[in-house]
Amino acid sequence: MKKENKILNFYNLFQISLINQLNLFIKFPFFLLTSSCLIFSSSTLPVTAITFVTERAALQENDQLEWSSLGQVFNPFAPDPSAFLLNTFSTKSTGNIGINVEIPLPSSPEITPPFVFQTSSPPFGIPTNFSDGDFILFTGFQPTTFPTVGNEGPITINFDTPVKGAGTQIAVDDTFQFEAFISAFDNENNLLGTFSTNGTSSLALDNSAVFLGIKSDIPEIYKLIFSSSVPERALGINSLSLSTVPVPEPSTIMAIGILSLGLFACKKRKY
Repeated sequence: MKKENKILNFYNLFQISLINQLNLFIKFPFFLLTSSCLIFSSSTLPVTAITFVTERAALQENDQLEWSSLGQVFNPFAPDPSAFLLNTFSTKSTGNIGINVEIPLPSSPEITPPFVFQTSSPPFGIPTNFSDGDFILFTGFQPTTFPTVGNEGPITINFDTPVKGAGTQIAVDDTFQFEAFISAFDNENNLLGTFSTNGTSSLALDNSAVFLGIKSDIPEIYKLIFSSSVPERALGINSLSLSTVPVPEPSTIMAIGILSLGLFACKKRKY
């Protein structure tokens, strides 16, 4: 009887040892596989890059906002106060992206509200160093002084849909040389990047106004802020260029859905 118990105990120990080794054999490769997946996943997490753009063509725009689309253009040779803008207003891009523009209230009641004007030779417009015929969003100024005191901004532009990139040309009133700044933020108001470059202003109508833009790998830009280094001088920007992710038309979505259903039906019939 004692001999049988010893044999049984030995068999049980052998079985437990075998099971433990089998568990180790199964779990160890799984551990290696899991660890490898974690390492691989962590090493391939997407890292977005924010790029400063100083040429409009480099932004690869597929959408834009022309300030003349607001329907209010101020004529300095026949001033009409009804052409002035509110300091906060909303509009839409050509591609139907909702855009909200914020310009702070001026430091003096003598400074006009913001307005849009066309740059050209008098008496057809106001000469600047944007392209002849451009429409300019202007923060407002006090026309009775020289150098002209103006609303220094900044100009804040908010998007209701995130964009991959955006930018515009900028000039500072009555200031030959200045430093211009652009900052981009995400949907939680986290700063994505701030950049600056030197710019000039003149009356040459030669398209020499500096371009400020920011571009990202993914659509994450919800807000842009444009400003300058010069206090009490008005800012002017021309058309806003946008790089967006096109949204499929409803007809395209419907076509994809019909195609998917057709493929599913064919596959089901086959089996």
